[in-house]
Amino acid sequence: MKKQFLLLAFFPFLFFAQNEKNACETLSKINALIQSKHYKPKTVDDSLSVYVFDTFLKALDEDNRLFTEIEINTLKKHQYKIDDYILHKNCAFLNEFYTVYNGAILRYKKTIEDIKKEPFPFSSNETIEFSKKKYPYAKDDAAFKILYKKRLLFHTLRDIAELSKNKDSLVANFDKISKTSKEKIFDTFSCKYSSYELSIKDFYSKFFVAFCSYFDPHTEYLSESDKSSFLSNVSADNLTFGMMISMNEKDEIVVDEVIPGSSAYFTERIEDGDQIIKIKHLNDEYTIACSSLDKVEAIFTSSEFNNVDFTLRKKNGEIYTVSLTKKVMKDYENNVYSFILEKDNQKIGYIKIPSFYATFENGKTNVSDDVIKEVYKLQEDNINGLIIDLQNNGGGSMDEAIKLTGALIDIGPIAIMNNKQQKKEIIKDPERGSVYNGPMVLLINGFSASASEFFTNAMQDYNRAIIIGNQSYGKASMQRILPLNYENQEEFVKLTIEEFYRITGESNQTIGITPDVEIPSLFNNQIPREKEEKTALKNDVIKSVFRSTKLPNTVRKSVIEKSKNRVKANEALNNITTMNEKIDAIYDSDLPPVLLEFNSIFKEVSKINSLWATIKDLSEVEYPIKVERNSVDIEYQQFDSFLKSSNTEKIKAIKCNLHIIEAINIINDLKE
Repeated sequence: MKKQFLLLAFFPFLFFAQNEKNACETLSKINALIQSKHYKPKTVDDSLSVYVFDTFLKALDEDNRLFTEIEINTLKKHQYKIDDYILHKNCAFLNEFYTVYNGAILRYKKTIEDIKKEPFPFSSNETIEFSKKKYPYAKDDAAFKILYKKRLLFHTLRDIAELSKNKDSLVANFDKISKTSKEKIFDTFSCKYSSYELSIKDFYSKFFVAFCSYFDPHTEYLSESDKSSFLSNVSADNLTFGMMISMNEKDEIVVDEVIPGSSAYFTERIEDGDQIIKIKHLNDEYTIACSSLDKVEAIFTSSEFNNVDFTLRKKNGEIYTVSLTKKVMKDYENNVYSFILEKDNQKIGYIKIPSFYATFENGKTNVSDDVIKEVYKLQEDNINGLIIDLQNNGGGSMDEAIKLTGALIDIGPIAIMNNKQQKKEIIKDPERGSVYNGPMVLLINGFSASASEFFTNAMQDYNRAIIIGNQSYGKASMQRILPLNYENQEEFVKLTIEEFYRITGESNQTIGITPDVEIPSLFNNQIPREKEEKTALKNDVIKSVFRSTKLPNTVRKSVIEKSKNRVKANEALNNITTMNEKIDAIYDSDLPPVLLEFNSIFKEVSKINSLWATIKDLSEVEYPIKVERNSVDIEYQQFDSFLKSSNTEKIKAIKCNLHIIEAINIINDLKE
């Protein structure tokens, strides 16, 4: 018996030691790959150590809500030594981090349980503060408990305040309502513990991700599941259960649409609006309210989760469970589509490019071919101009960006590539001629990045299109996914290997692309951009060996000036500018402390809800343009109820987009 006890006591040490060894082997391979293949590798030194220490802690506890100051001070002895640990293949420090982390989340769980057992006053003379900056860590366990008492009270009072606009009614029924809200908030906080739990494998993965990001924001460690999810986001055909989902205003995951022909469709039970409350895969069960969004996303996008049981709740309260299997299907949300826009008796083609998808693991199509097909369809309807919408297009395949650029310029260099050896490669138009030669406007915003910027650069450099919208993201680097072990491909690094430059020798790295016409859009200043990343590659300029032959520029300047004047005079756009000032005031500065009593919190909730209602009203105004499918699509989509429903939403989005309205005005000016 004694011998058995000693073995059991010794086993956890063996388990940690084995994992520690595996973690060091993986880390060593990652570092070797980065040092040999990265575009601009950095030395593993104290700078790396400090960065990885801070970044890893943020990954574990983003808002400083789990650790205490005492624990952080304990871990700080490693702050300047991580580089030495890595070089000497000593990963024992990770086990200490893991132990401290597990202690922190257990304290979190116990704190919520303890507060729930104690008397809970629904008012306090204390205040709660909100800041864009990170809050300091709680000093110790006692301060941690005080902090969560305040948070629980605030969330309870806010939940009550959001039930109705009628304050008197809420006050009259406060005793009954407050008990229900308290239970709801405590349940929410309690189940968050599950989302904080990390296996040792996932814990190490977070460290590998932090390590990779030191070299640049886009170099990333990927597990096999991560790789599958990444490729899923840049593919037009994906493994899918057949449900399009979103998060509603109550933070619930609900079904938006069911794709015909999918596993979800053939259950004949799942309907739009059904709430997903639980997911089971093999022996693991995930309650949605208690799971991280990363886990939910992985279940929907990764090839690791192919057969899953879903428990859903209908609007009438009925709860049911279905078993779904993923199948390869067209991703309608990530596919190119087109419409005919009519205004002032002019027919203008509109093409939306959600991403630069390509034929990856499950793909059967690519964006360049799909755009060309849409151009041909639109030309059958005798369009007078073309709008290409790259708003929210985060990039994808650079090869596809090159092909599409070549299809829309006649002949000439497209870009300059620069690699690790500083070897410059001129990317040329792969094919002479253009599939479309008429007037063109390109739409971009702060989420337009990478391949989108590559394409936009060339369109702007050749005066091929007038660019309108907002400053783009500012990513001019290219990545390739490489395995850590070619024989056993289970771990990968998405590695930055090159940077692209305009044919002028300039780069949009960190600075983004400045549109020819800047147009206000809601939340523009709150969109995160490359320049905000601590480890972003610096912007530079290289010598251009080409003189680009731009298309005639005589009309262009006057049209751009006319558009700018129109934008300045547009009342709706001026309202957006005014609204952005209010939004920025909330997001960019600390708000006054809020007293933890119902009247004060109701007032703050009403103020924020009023602001959001105004934002919603501004974003849902429909403008007078006619939007319809091209003739080819109308013919084959007329009996497809799913596509008809999808078209309704897309048409509404177009009619509410002032950038598209101005793009139409510009094309009409170009035709004069």
